[in-house]
Amino acid sequence: MQPAPSKQDKAVKSPAGSSFNQVLTQKLAGELKFSQHARERLQSRNIELSGVDMNNIQNAVNKAREKGARDSLILMQDLALVVSIKNNTVITAVDGQHLKENIFTNIDSAVIV
Repeated sequence: MQPAPSKQDKAVKSPAGSSFNQVLTQKLAGELKFSQHARERLQSRNIELSGVDMNNIQNAVNKAREKGARDSLILMQDLALVVSIKNNTVITAVDGQHLKENIFTNIDSAVIV
């Protein structure tokens, strides 16, 4: 008969040098999604996002998540995105020409990239 494994033996260890919150944030982040509305806005306004743009947006989402944000306005160059941090989803997109006199509601944070 073998002794029962101790609780320490069952503990899941995070990668070396990573805190639990960092690992959790990375797992929650996953791939950024775009709502149908956001895709239509980007397409109708001929806005194309490069790989670098996508990385910058994802980094902004991760920073907002780390601060406890739920819905965030991300400002990047001539583009504003409203993002559901919880769902990792871009809700809407507005280009520079349509930003003037625009009011963003139901956000709890803003990230300037």
